[in-house]
Amino acid sequence: MNQKQPLWKQPTFQQLTLASLTLGLAPFVPEPHLLGKLRWVLGGAVGMQLVDWGDLLMHGAPWLGLIGFSIWYRFGKK
Repeated sequence: MNQKQPLWKQPTFQQLTLASLTLGLAPFVPEPHLLGKLRWVLGGAVGMQLVDWGDLLMHGAPWLGLIGFSIWYRFGKK
């Protein structure tokens, strides 16, 4: 029987995890940048400019990739 490797052993998953934890959360002090942007959006996004939306996209992209790959790996090709 040919079984899949566990998700955490996949090189793509490892790379996306590293990108999410570094690029996705940087800068780390005083709070992760992505969390600050998400709070801003959830608070109504008052005063957000185009550069702020681009910043949210750039910091959120590794997380979206990680979630997307995990879903594809679980439910995608067999």
